[in-house]
Amino acid sequence: MPSNPVLARSPHLHGLPDFPSFTDDDFVPAFEEAMAEHLREVEKIAGARAEPTFANTIEALERSGQALARAAGIFFNLTGADTNPKRNAIATKLAPKLTAHGNAIALHAGLFARIDTLFQTREGLGLDEPSLRLLERRHRDAIRAGAGLDADGQARMRQISERLATLTTEFGQRILNDSNDSAVLVDDVGKLAGLSDGQIAAARRAAQDAGHDTGYLLTLELPSSQSALAVLEDRDTRIRLYEASVNRCSRDNNNDTRALILDIVRLRAERARLLGYRDHAEYVIAEETAPSPEAVEELLRDLIASAMRAGGRELTTITETVGTDIGPADLTYWLARQEEQRAAVSLSGLSDYLELDSALANGVFYAAGRLYGLRFVELDNVPTYHPDVRVWQVFDRTNTSIGLFLGDFFARPSKRGGAWMNNFIDQSLLLESRPVIVNVLNLTKPDEGEKCLLTMDQLTTLFHEFGHALHGLLSAVRYPSQSGTSVPRDFVEFPSQVNEMWALHPEVLRQYAKHHETGQPIPDDLAEAARASADVESAHGTIEYLAAAILDMAWHRVTVEDDIDDVEAFEKAALANAGAAADLIPPRYRSAYFNHIFGGGYSAGYYSYIWSEVLDAETEQWFLSGGGLSSDLGARFAETTLSRGDSVDPIAAHQELLGRPAEIEPLLRRRGLLPA
Repeated sequence: MPSNPVLARSPHLHGLPDFPSFTDDDFVPAFEEAMAEHLREVEKIAGARAEPTFANTIEALERSGQALARAAGIFFNLTGADTNPKRNAIATKLAPKLTAHGNAIALHAGLFARIDTLFQTREGLGLDEPSLRLLERRHRDAIRAGAGLDADGQARMRQISERLATLTTEFGQRILNDSNDSAVLVDDVGKLAGLSDGQIAAARRAAQDAGHDTGYLLTLELPSSQSALAVLEDRDTRIRLYEASVNRCSRDNNNDTRALILDIVRLRAERARLLGYRDHAEYVIAEETAPSPEAVEELLRDLIASAMRAGGRELTTITETVGTDIGPADLTYWLARQEEQRAAVSLSGLSDYLELDSALANGVFYAAGRLYGLRFVELDNVPTYHPDVRVWQVFDRTNTSIGLFLGDFFARPSKRGGAWMNNFIDQSLLLESRPVIVNVLNLTKPDEGEKCLLTMDQLTTLFHEFGHALHGLLSAVRYPSQSGTSVPRDFVEFPSQVNEMWALHPEVLRQYAKHHETGQPIPDDLAEAARASADVESAHGTIEYLAAAILDMAWHRVTVEDDIDDVEAFEKAALANAGAAADLIPPRYRSAYFNHIFGGGYSAGYYSYIWSEVLDAETEQWFLSGGGLSSDLGARFAETTLSRGDSVDPIAAHQELLGRPAEIEPLLRRRGLLPA
């Protein structure tokens, strides 16, 4: 048994980590012990006298490294959801070491020789589809790590990957630090008119937590466009909040990320060239469902042209009402006012019917029960990494416990911005492991005794992230590296986007949308107005997203010959060249705080959301035409998609579901981008 408490076998259901048993001081020794054990396992596989077989090489590799996977599953969930200076320092120290460890395995000559032997004879091995895909993946990963390069090339690849690990870790830490430092302190509550009583109370509490004796602190969300901008009536406050958001990490201080960006881009371009690719985008997309960077760029160009035309129409209608004196801090405010005027019923009271606990239990869980036969039982007295985290045991139609779901819903200074799903433990038939999944959001925590009321966007996010959780919970694959969301990056958002469709579905809405004080169901006319407002996304939102995706691709089409020294100038030129420059609409993320691509795993992949939405829009129509919230349809979707992970070709699986390839028209209709 491992001596380190991080690695010790958990006494809890499905291996839920025993958080109280270890401290931050245990992490570095745990990783060192786990990496050493993993290397011993790999040496045994590589040095075996027996001829290589799928079982003694590829499957043996899948069994190896379980202690390291456990340590990483715990630690990196904590650094995202509940970090501290010590954990940040550990992460910075570990980043190059873990990368070096991965390189030691991927570039192990003896191990690669065995993998390559199997790969060259793969057609005669009689492997089923998941096993063949796993063999091909192992071989491809080794090649992409540099196994096919000479000694000098491999040495340089090691240096690049270790340096990138350090830079991307630091990038994410600087964003969190600067987002906390850039929060806007407001001294007069009158300047917060438009915010709800609960939001004002949360701002006062945030100010107190930050050490301010008086005032109200508006903390920053990760995207450029802060949700409060849509409701704040005081223009000066809107401007302060907007400027604090878009100027993050681009001032000359310790949180400036611009030099990091230039280093990251150069190193990624050099790595791509070493491996025979033109640029990093080509290197990344070789692994995705999109056929090429050019195909992605063509889609983005076509969509942004349509979106900009629609955005011009939106702006015209606003300026006709308000006048021309509108700045980027004002646009979402006036868009919201315009939507209110057009609505047959005011949506101002919608949040009173969108209470978190009800939306979760009677909405998210209800839909999962109707579609997939899942049942959720909340567990008390189980260890978690923070007092706000809740745990549910998940049962299937046969009353079998299939895993655990953790919900970490409230914002705090120790949590990075945004929302995401992670695994503490992956599902695997080979390892006999059940999934332990967490959804992390950044909702404003209500005062004691008060209810957490959601906005429409927050409600959609709740359903979206649970779609990722379903992908993990319903996984039924043999190999852990093919489990759940371990699919191509431009497919991973597809199941989560599909799950958004149930948020306002009439049957689901009836279950959870009850007034948080009176318990009265949502009025029919308000429910219809909510659905109408969500049917077509505003051009503003589409432009924000597409501009960010365009920026991502532009940075990662940079080659080793390109000489770039000004982040803002590059960003401005990239948007202008793509026809995406909009004075009033910043990209969803400006480069300096674009954590998805410079601190996370979406480099040259932020297009994934719109690429996946083509499949999602088609699948929504498939569900609705088949009857909607149906257990038969849910079982079919789980069978073809949610349970398969990366054990099958995901695009082929989707075509199997529809009976044909997906088409783009449903997406264009949803986004309001079809010609008038």
